Amino acid sequence: MRYVFLVRVEEGAQPTAEESDPGPWWEDANRRGMWVGGDRLRGPSDATTVRVRDGKVLVTDGPFAEFKEQVAGFDLIEADGMDEAVALAAGHPVTRFGAIEVREVWPF
Repeated sequence: MRYVFLVRVEEGAQPTAEESDPGPWWEDANRRGMWVGGDRLRGPSDATTVRVRDGKVLVTDGPFAEFKEQVAGFDLIEADGMDEAVALAAGHPVTRFGAIEVREVWPF
């Protein structure tokens, strides 16, 4: 099963480079064949929100909603189930100063 890890960090969080280094976590996940892909995301101020209402495309700068935590990145992983995905997420460095939201991919 595939899962998306939404990497959430509070605005203003200032972890050290060592605290936020995903290298060892990524190496472990990759060695185990669990990491499929992922990356960091630019900040919410660089977001563009697109909606269609009454047939009109509405484009606004910035995120759709304000949250205390912002999505800072994502990882797509392959795991045998939610327990294995949660165990992998628990080792992610961001869990020490932010949060990892784990969602199963729901294929079409």
